[in-house]
Amino acid sequence: MLSTLLIGDHILVNKFIYGTKIPFSDKRVLVFREPARGDVIVFKYPEDPSRDFIKRVIGVEGDVIESKDKVLFVNGLKVTEPYVQHVDSEVIPRSPDCHYESGILTGPNGQNCRDNFGPLKVPRGAVFVMGDNRDQSYDSRFWRFVDLSLIKGEALIIYWSWDSQQHWPRLARIGKVIK
Repeated sequence: MLSTLLIGDHILVNKFIYGTKIPFSDKRVLVFREPARGDVIVFKYPEDPSRDFIKRVIGVEGDVIESKDKVLFVNGLKVTEPYVQHVDSEVIPRSPDCHYESGILTGPNGQNCRDNFGPLKVPRGAVFVMGDNRDQSYDSRFWRFVDLSLIKGEALIIYWSWDSQQHWPRLARIGKVIK
């Protein structure tokens, strides 16, 4: 999620916005709203639910997601993403054979489909998420969709930020709203 979030940022998460989870079930009550495009969410990593991940919601139920040469399209419309960071100038070319195999987006001979994929339709009860540091993010492009039952909440604010290289707090980041 660089540069939206930095290593050493500690965040507050609103665990109630998407509803309060009933213990020992996937049901939620008192749902204020469903996850929306652009929300930064914390969720149980689908490949290892003991770990939490944080990513941005790109698509919700019914949306069609596609990437063409690192440019994102949702429902056929180009998405303006001022928060996105690309650190690799190389564009991995489109392969007509990019598909999900065992839940991983791959092309022929294991080719990476990072920059060109889709169209993919987000299924019912799921979201499609991507990191803001697109060239170095392991996200829905590689392990598909996040089930709504895995979402813990929406990231709200940075309450503490520590630079471990400088051994100093990043005071300017404290209190920053996560957008």
